[in-house]
Amino acid sequence: MGLIPASKTPRMKLLVDFLPVLLFFAAYQLWDIYVATAAAIVAGALQVAWAWLRHGRVEPMPLVTLAVLVLFGGATLLLHDERFIKWKPTLVNWLFAAGFLASHFVGRRPLIQRLLAANIELPPPVWRRLSWMWIAFFAAMGVINLFVAYRFSTDVWVDFKLFGMLGLTLVFVLVQGLYLARHIAPEQHEEGSR
Repeated sequence: MGLIPASKTPRMKLLVDFLPVLLFFAAYQLWDIYVATAAAIVAGALQVAWAWLRHGRVEPMPLVTLAVLVLFGGATLLLHDERFIKWKPTLVNWLFAAGFLASHFVGRRPLIQRLLAANIELPPPVWRRLSWMWIAFFAAMGVINLFVAYRFSTDVWVDFKLFGMLGLTLVFVLVQGLYLARHIAPEQHEEGSR
């Protein structure tokens, strides 16, 4: 039995997943980029600690994100240079793209299939296309972040980090859902609606 009732777990997980970004945004609005960076580092560490206490393990994505956050956030604070924290979303996205790409050459299945195969049954070519879509998405998000970071003010970049990246991710996930709906067997649709 967990500490959180099962019915509240998805909402709590969503809150915990977005906690570092939300605290970063709030701290930036109230103070500055340096307080926001420190808040994000603390929130990221709390996110990983919560996952460890709750599940006894931590997924790789939050660990990678925290490591990059500590490295680049720490450099931002130590050197008092906001360019480092602005690179963090790009590096995280490019690391994920590299991980998804490497999975095509290491192991028998793409990473996306390893993550989702227990929930969705798809033919191998569809898994590969799905994986390539995620690779392109992560690579593009890294480039877009750099474009916004270097072409616009820090205020615009912070807003983009919360609203722009979240919006682009939601649109991409919606497109993925529409793509998957064409390939999911009718009996999977029925099982999912129960």
